[in-house]
Amino acid sequence: MFEIFQYHFIQRAIVASIIGGATCGLVGVWVIMMRIPFVGVAMSHAAFAGAIFGLLLHINPLLMAIIFCLASTALVGPIADRGDFDPNISIGIIFSLVLGIAFLGMGMIQGPKTEALNFIWGNILIISSQDLLFLLGVAVIVVIFLVLLYKEIQAILFNRELARAAGIPETLLFYCLLFLCGATVTFNLNIIGGLLIFSLIVNPPSAAYQLTYNLKTMYVLSAIFGVSSCLMGLFFSYIFNIPSGAVIIIVSSLIFGISLVFSPKRRVKKYEVSKT
Repeated sequence: MFEIFQYHFIQRAIVASIIGGATCGLVGVWVIMMRIPFVGVAMSHAAFAGAIFGLLLHINPLLMAIIFCLASTALVGPIADRGDFDPNISIGIIFSLVLGIAFLGMGMIQGPKTEALNFIWGNILIISSQDLLFLLGVAVIVVIFLVLLYKEIQAILFNRELARAAGIPETLLFYCLLFLCGATVTFNLNIIGGLLIFSLIVNPPSAAYQLTYNLKTMYVLSAIFGVSSCLMGLFFSYIFNIPSGAVIIIVSSLIFGISLVFSPKRRVKKYEVSKT
């Protein structure tokens, strides 16, 4: 059993699970607290559309995925602010656009679409050393940003208008949060895939939210749940020879279900309802 750890692709997959799961867990807290869960779907499809056109234009698909994803991220905030509506609406607009572009690109690919489909489903077992470096780079940036601007981020997560009134450059920081979410989604495409990365952004922080009222504890629990989902998903996918991305998401959903069952918030709410 333990001989599998001697293989380099398994070692890289384990490291990717730890880095990618933790990073998704951290940025997922921002997504959940700002109530914009749809951003993961929009950004993953933007990255997928970029990768497709990278294949069509014979340009590095990862580079094009980054460009498309970050460009879409840069549009979400301004569209919401200038249109004076909820960010989820601007995310929906961006999602519609990149989804159309992605399917257009898929239709233009001649011959087998195997390489393109890899960006949809992902495969953590074929991740390269270069992919790990990119993952690590994004993770370091996310952690530094969070540590240095923790109080400001906390204020924005609570209320953007109050943060602005307190003199915090909330617009710039809000755009930075979206940018880092987009970068995290892009560099985790190879682990989970474009259709599933949304779940790894949402499930771990949602599970953590059920178990604590403290934001710092929520960050820690969300990162732990993200890493646990990836490692357990990797283990079961290897043992049973089934797609790793799908198993990772199923595990993250089970973690959320267990957290919901044992949630102190649910018990408190049930008690308050029984008193009325």
